[in-house]
Amino acid sequence: MMMTSSKRTSGSQLFLSFWKASRAVMRVDQQSIAALGFNSLSDFAVLEVLLHKGPLPVNTIGQKVLLTSGSITSAVQRLENQGQVTRVRGEGDARVVVVHLTPQGRALIEEAYARHADDLEEVFADLSETERVEFLKILKKIRKKAIPQNEK
Repeated sequence: MMMTSSKRTSGSQLFLSFWKASRAVMRVDQQSIAALGFNSLSDFAVLEVLLHKGPLPVNTIGQKVLLTSGSITSAVQRLENQGQVTRVRGEGDARVVVVHLTPQGRALIEEAYARHADDLEEVFADLSETERVEFLKILKKIRKKAIPQNEK
């Protein structure tokens, strides 16, 4: 006979399991990006956000990929030197610098992103579609609860 326990799984147990799983997935992510020839996760992240969101101001890219202003500037300069992106002064405000993918940058990130997405798909391959949807709901619920009120 199966016994049910009234003992609740603790927040610290959930966190530890989440942390270990997160680190394992991050390791796959980093190894995948390195195997694609990127020396920097930042470079991949910048190209990926430009692929999916289109041209963006430098500071917006930094916010989306969680880089400081100094780090995003360095990444964009590096990518520009490699011919992957161009920087264009904003039409309405010359203080705004908008970053665009070059045709070379677009070709690189389209191929790299497809291969990277396949690597990540492999990590989650054992989850059914129902489990994936539920997993996303749970993660969103946790993220919403963890964000302080003044940052929402």
